[in-house]
Amino acid sequence: MKYFENVPVFLHGTGIVTTSVCFGEKIAGFSAEGEKIELPAGAVVLPGFVDEHIHGAGGADAMDGTAEALATISRALAKEGTCSFLATTMTQSPEKIERALDAVKQFILTEGRKEGGAVKEDPLTGARLLGVHLEGPFIAAAHKGAQPLEYVAAPSVSRFEAYQSASGGNIRIVTLAPEEEGAEELVSHLARSGVLVSVGHTGAKYADVVRAVKAGARHITHTFNAQSPLHHREIGTVGSALLLDELDCELIADGVHVSVPAMKLLVKCKTPERIILITDAIRAKSLGDGESELGGQKVFVKNGEARLSDGTLAGSVLKMNRAVANMVQKVGLSLAEAADCASFNPAKALGLEKEIGSVAPGKRADFAVLDPDFEVLMTVVNGEIVYRRGV
Repeated sequence: MKYFENVPVFLHGTGIVTTSVCFGEKIAGFSAEGEKIELPAGAVVLPGFVDEHIHGAGGADAMDGTAEALATISRALAKEGTCSFLATTMTQSPEKIERALDAVKQFILTEGRKEGGAVKEDPLTGARLLGVHLEGPFIAAAHKGAQPLEYVAAPSVSRFEAYQSASGGNIRIVTLAPEEEGAEELVSHLARSGVLVSVGHTGAKYADVVRAVKAGARHITHTFNAQSPLHHREIGTVGSALLLDELDCELIADGVHVSVPAMKLLVKCKTPERIILITDAIRAKSLGDGESELGGQKVFVKNGEARLSDGTLAGSVLKMNRAVANMVQKVGLSLAEAADCASFNPAKALGLEKEIGSVAPGKRADFAVLDPDFEVLMTVVNGEIVYRRGV
């Protein structure tokens, strides 16, 4: 067992309190027993962040379709306090998507054996891979964003089932355009199967979104981006996201994809409880300015923005700890509210709030320890320190 002693800890539903936390693989309680982990003055212990929409980091991408790429992403995410993530695919050929999905299946199987104790000598060294966010190919061509046009496909139950089989049943979110032919059938199928349906890369009108919600959609992919905007005679996807209480809203809180006033509007309309921070980051994250790649397309990173040659935003290089910082410093949320947007809210959306997303006895010992400047001092996954600043 290990413990933090008398430090500020965010407890969901309570706030930030000074307490001790005792943990092994799971949180045992609020006592001081075992090996003490020293933290510097000013440190705050938050629940480990959950990034449900992340394509890549550290030079690797989920579409690389290899265990090495997923391990690189996992290690990179640990440096920003992220303890769990969904490997997010993109619109590509069925063969490339299935290769990426098979890699996730194999990676999860391997990590599951490690967590089960069969490979104690080779512990998890980064963020936990929870599964897949299938972003495309079931999207609208006119709202493809940085997704390759030639591989956009009509929504299809049979094609989804082929992808789900390739993933070993690990697809947890599907982003789709509900106005496309075949979408309503797929939404209903996904909802019955326990897969979260997210409306995104879409030109959907209000009526389209309402039909999707009635069929089981409960999510909006990177709200405001790559979707029909709000207009006073047709509120589109953005207006529907703001209006409909059934929908949780992803948000890329980098101040580039979404302006600060728009972020404040989203908070005012939805409340922090319905907002889920994501990074939507690509392989260029943490590599600095320069040329990178996304789906076979050249990407140019400059001053924290990732764009295609035509200027289209191509994912982000945002880190989750900075997203939390932006919600506090620019939008005006409390640290507790911002932390929930990065931890409890995505965990709940995925049906995992009893396992991860908050600091409570019996839950996974996943922690993001931040300094007063929101920089990550330490990340703990399953009770193991997977990142410590300066080490």
